[in-house]
Amino acid sequence: MLDPGAVPSAADTEAPPARIPSWLAVLIRRKPVERLVMEGGQGEGGTLRRSLSMWQLTMISIGATLGTGIFVVLGEAVPKAGPAVTLAFVLAGLTALFSALSYAELAGTIPVAGSSYSYAYATLGEFIAWICGWCLLLEYGVSVAAVAVGWGDYLNELLDGTLGVTLPAALSAPPGEGGVFNLPALIVVVLAMLFLLGGARESARANTIMVFVKFASLALFCTVGFLGFKSGNFSDFMPLGRESVGIAGAVLFFSYIGFDAASTAGEEARNPQRDLPRAIMLSLVIVTTLYVLVSVVAIGAWDWRKFEGSEASLAAIMHDVTGTSVWGTVLAAGAVVSIASVVLTVLYGQTRILFAMSRDGLMPKVFARVHPKTKTPRVNTLIVSLVCGALAAAVPLGELVNATSIGTLFAFCLVNIAVVVLRYTRKDMPRTFKVPLGPVFPVLGFIACAYSMWNLDLVTWKWFGGWMAFGLVVYFLYGIRRSKLATAEK
Repeated sequence: MLDPGAVPSAADTEAPPARIPSWLAVLIRRKPVERLVMEGGQGEGGTLRRSLSMWQLTMISIGATLGTGIFVVLGEAVPKAGPAVTLAFVLAGLTALFSALSYAELAGTIPVAGSSYSYAYATLGEFIAWICGWCLLLEYGVSVAAVAVGWGDYLNELLDGTLGVTLPAALSAPPGEGGVFNLPALIVVVLAMLFLLGGARESARANTIMVFVKFASLALFCTVGFLGFKSGNFSDFMPLGRESVGIAGAVLFFSYIGFDAASTAGEEARNPQRDLPRAIMLSLVIVTTLYVLVSVVAIGAWDWRKFEGSEASLAAIMHDVTGTSVWGTVLAAGAVVSIASVVLTVLYGQTRILFAMSRDGLMPKVFARVHPKTKTPRVNTLIVSLVCGALAAAVPLGELVNATSIGTLFAFCLVNIAVVVLRYTRKDMPRTFKVPLGPVFPVLGFIACAYSMWNLDLVTWKWFGGWMAFGLVVYFLYGIRRSKLATAEK
């Protein structure tokens, strides 16, 4: 294990060779691994509390992953691939698996809150780390908003089944989708914020309960859905061609976003070197198994053409199979709780990434301020929640899903590169988990992520390009001068 009190070695802190231009030396300056670990948990005016077990870390990853992807995005992916959506889930899962292996190695080696941002800072330099962190802000922040939008669909389903009423479209859908302001999306973000303000341990306990509600809801769906299973629904397995699997897989990658959430809890885990790799891998195996099982039952129970335009498709399937709205209402209730846990855990990850970037000086100090009582970054949580809530209330789900996926895939590409770089630059470092087959799997992970990015549409790339351009402006006007490494050099 790494010694938190270790002093950075001369090899880690020495200045870049004189032949490197000064402007380039600034961009590639790295933060030593020992220093990253030594600063773990330290914020402005306080320290984060280490209280999370391996079980809680696993539940955080499952909580952040298992939700909108299967309850909502399934309805968007099936029309793109037909019954072959089951293969699309496997393809997206393999893409996530290669990156998960890299995450597991780096999380056990550099157990800090910044996730892939911190890994990049230690291996690829400050500029690439900033790009990675900026992508993570897109991944987590926009993901919170996207998930919150999906929560509103199932809330309406629940209200209709229990009270016979639904929220008016003007207050339950964003502009562009028949609404003016998505009130449910804002409400679920605010509820998640209130849990997080209470403390990391309390939030983890609430999330664990909600994860078990997810398991129960999906088990209920599989049981009821199997009663209406028709093997003939799989007779034309690829009606839209082989390329449709890749296209749907790129969309469904959103369903796997969140398995890395445990890595953002590195500074609040009791034994991060041991528990983080286990939590990441275990959560991905559980989630992938459930996704494939649910998608097979869903296609078997419903002709794939019916999924078009259905955002609460699982509840609708149960209604069709049973002829009553009772079971669909029960599932909707489970989905309301399940999707809320995604908002909770992803919002948690967003605040911890900003915490790490702020501590390094690349973001304002306010994001690293620790509350003396709860030992959490309270102001950070308030700011992030309000921004994500406003985004969820005003932007359509489809645009949010694709923007989240491309930011995540880009960050995963960098993680796969980082694990190879650290293997060659710091061979002596103790590693509690190592990616099998040396650089082969990280390279495959990079290729798989790049392929999924290639399959995203032009509009998504334009959103991504605009976001990255904005990020570069922020870095060169603020981050590059306020960086703690920059101030240390003066």
